[in-house]
Amino acid sequence: MRALRVGLTGSIGAGKSEALRAFAAAGAETLSADAVAHELSRRGGPVAKAAARALGPRALAEDGSLDRPGVAAAGFRDPAARRRHEDATHPLISKELERRLARSRRPVAVVDAPLLFVAGLRDRFDLTVCVSAPAAVRLARAARRDRAARADVARRDRAQWPQARKQSLSDVV
Repeated sequence: MRALRVGLTGSIGAGKSEALRAFAAAGAETLSADAVAHELSRRGGPVAKAAARALGPRALAEDGSLDRPGVAAAGFRDPAARRRHEDATHPLISKELERRLARSRRPVAVVDAPLLFVAGLRDRFDLTVCVSAPAAVRLARAARRDRAARADVARRDRAQWPQARKQSLSDVV
């Protein structure tokens, strides 16, 4: 029997990680697209290699892993570079998530995928859930969590789809 697949999304600081922990405590199989991306971004990993092909060697840190802060900064400055990076790496992350979902033996599997709609993953899930919170709360949480200036967090938030758009596309908010 295939697990009920739930795609979990939301804006920065909305509480996706906390929601994922609650699903895990309730017995669901849980996966994080960001965690999978981090694993595949290690030295010599497929995401690191794909990013270097898409963006050039500047996408890699000295150790050969993905230079996440550098790639993120470049993506916020240059939307075309962000699209090239996403086009090169999202299919690899998606494929690995699919592989892990196929191995699940639990009746429910929940994937925390902040870019669920952007990456075109909606059709891979039976149900989509958007975690939502007021902007001031979200930005304060993310600034505290990331030890970042609130202005930096707000800039990252503006670079993503608006929360209202994610809500309108989700089955449950």
